[in-house]
Amino acid sequence: MPERLAEMLLDLWTPLIILWITLPPCIYTAPMNQSQVVMSGSPLELSRLSEQRILNRSKRGWVWNQMFVLEEFSGPEPILVGRLHTDLDPGSKKIKYILSGDGAGTIFQINDITGDIHAIKRLDREEKAEYTLTAQAVDWETNKPLEPPSEFIIKVQDINDNAPEFLNGPYHATVPEMSILGTSVTNVTATDADDPVYGNSAKLVYSILEGQPYFSIEPETAIIKTALPNMDREAKEEYLVVIQAKDMGGHSGGLSGTTTLTVTLTDVNDNPPKFAQSLYHFSVPEDVVLGTAIGRVKANDQDIGENAQSSYDIIDGDGTALFEITSDAQAQDGIIRLRKPLDFETKKSYTLKVEAANVHIDPRFSGRGPFKDTATVKIVVEDADEPPVFSSPTYLLEVHENAALNSVIGQVTARDPDITSSPIRFSIDRHTDLERQFNINADDGKITLATPLDRELSVWHNITIIATEIRNHSQISRVPVAIKVLDVNDNAPEFASEYEAFLCENGKPGQVIQTVSAMDKDDPKNGHYFLYSLLPEMVNNPNFTIKKNEDNSLSILAKHNGFNRQKQEVYLLPIIISDSGNPPLSSTSTLTIRVCGCSSDGVVQSCNVEAYVLPIGLSMGALIAILACIILLLVIVVLFVTLRRHKNEPLIIKDDEDVRENIIRYDDEGGGEEDTEAFDIATLQNPDGINGFLPPLLSLIFMVMHRMS
Repeated sequence: MPERLAEMLLDLWTPLIILWITLPPCIYTAPMNQSQVVMSGSPLELSRLSEQRILNRSKRGWVWNQMFVLEEFSGPEPILVGRLHTDLDPGSKKIKYILSGDGAGTIFQINDITGDIHAIKRLDREEKAEYTLTAQAVDWETNKPLEPPSEFIIKVQDINDNAPEFLNGPYHATVPEMSILGTSVTNVTATDADDPVYGNSAKLVYSILEGQPYFSIEPETAIIKTALPNMDREAKEEYLVVIQAKDMGGHSGGLSGTTTLTVTLTDVNDNPPKFAQSLYHFSVPEDVVLGTAIGRVKANDQDIGENAQSSYDIIDGDGTALFEITSDAQAQDGIIRLRKPLDFETKKSYTLKVEAANVHIDPRFSGRGPFKDTATVKIVVEDADEPPVFSSPTYLLEVHENAALNSVIGQVTARDPDITSSPIRFSIDRHTDLERQFNINADDGKITLATPLDRELSVWHNITIIATEIRNHSQISRVPVAIKVLDVNDNAPEFASEYEAFLCENGKPGQVIQTVSAMDKDDPKNGHYFLYSLLPEMVNNPNFTIKKNEDNSLSILAKHNGFNRQKQEVYLLPIIISDSGNPPLSSTSTLTIRVCGCSSDGVVQSCNVEAYVLPIGLSMGALIAILACIILLLVIVVLFVTLRRHKNEPLIIKDDEDVRENIIRYDDEGGGEEDTEAFDIATLQNPDGINGFLPPLLSLIFMVMHRMS
């Protein structure tokens, strides 16, 4: 108790001691005069008045420095801050004191006669810490200044009237679970509006009111740390901590403020996965589609987020080849799926051993044991009515193109895999055999030929065979059957194209006239090989001979020179072509050889007989034009001579004609010369000249010109 009382007295007298040390002398003496300032409201007033210090000054008779007033002071009367007095005042009350500046007249009031300064309002240092004022002594009657004005400061002295505040609260912080003792969590900060340099009003000390024994706080720095090691998030995830900040250094009588801090433990991977049960049972039909999910297993992990992620694997069992397990990242469980088809008749159940292991392992906790777990999965296969199963997934059959109708090409087989086996009926999907070239025996699956085949038209035929259970027509299966038509030698070889050879009149003996090749629609295994020969009666042909080439072609050669197209324009050479089939087939193809006129270098110029007698250097078109002109001139000459001959004949009236029949009576007068000019007199003289002869002549001319064109 005495120590606490001493601390209180020290806090009370500390500002007065500071004021005593820092306050400069405020009583000055001018020559022959004396001025003074009395500081009221301070216990040093009497001692300061008795201990006057004498200083010399030359300009003014009094000066003052700082005055102090306690904040938040309130009483029945205004508080005396200080007193102004000058040595110019003889005591006759002829001097008046004037106060101006911050708060003059509103906050601070001066007695103009005595110079006493009073604070008339309650002051708050946190609102305004000091005031600057100006004091001046003037003559009472004239208001003339007796000396220059002087400034002084009134400081508001702080008292502990503000409690600490946490401006950013409430606070939130996280710390990993299982942290070691003393792990830093966060730090908080409180503020105090009191003067930090005056006394202990703003000196804060921090403490925890709630949240122990889990957390602790540094009293001065407010750093919060863990007070217990290995706090487990799975046991408790969130903690509420109440923090107090107290001023006056934490001593009694000080003011305090509080805030809350919510501490959340973050997860670490400190827990292994654990299957909810050690044995799982699933059942699946044998006809389930591949990839279908059969069941789910789950290993629970008390951790969260990525720390709870587990991967699943099948590590043992008799169904490792038929089943697989995948991890569902959202649900954190394992999905068992079918990889290969099941067969109830072959195996009715399977046993698997599955493992769940954490994906993200924290090495700090590896000593806690393996972060994995295992469980057993039993899968029972259920029987289902399955469709027929063919003995092969595809069939390949071969048949010769000359196979007889209704001959068996091949056979397909199928069975019902169910225990209660059902008979099977076979059929052909006619959408794959639109021409109905094949048939199938519904009972034994034998495929027969329905129409003749021709390999040269189609080598492959692809059909689909359908197998249907007799007891359940909905159970069907399909299988593709490819039928290859094998070749037989049923086509004779022939020329590859329509050849026409040209022989130059000036050719040499042994010269190759033409090279021909043959083709065969058949396709022998060892390729085509042709034999060429002439007809027996033309083996000793005096004009031409043949020669077989290595590339399976044939060259025709001339035996002599001196061919003349006037004597023979075209030669026909029959050639026999035989293949290498069994039995071999042959055909006779005739090669047409034309005799042509050629240039000296062997270039064919003309192959027609008429062109042989034409003048050299004239083309056929030019010769036709010349011939047409000659014929036209002859026709014109004949026409001219005929007209002259008929024009010179006299006008003779035929005996069998009666002139009177040609006279026409009319009453118009004659026109004289105009009548003779209006008609062709020659026509009247010889009427048969134009009507009888000229039209046939013109028709002859037109006919000749038409033939020429």
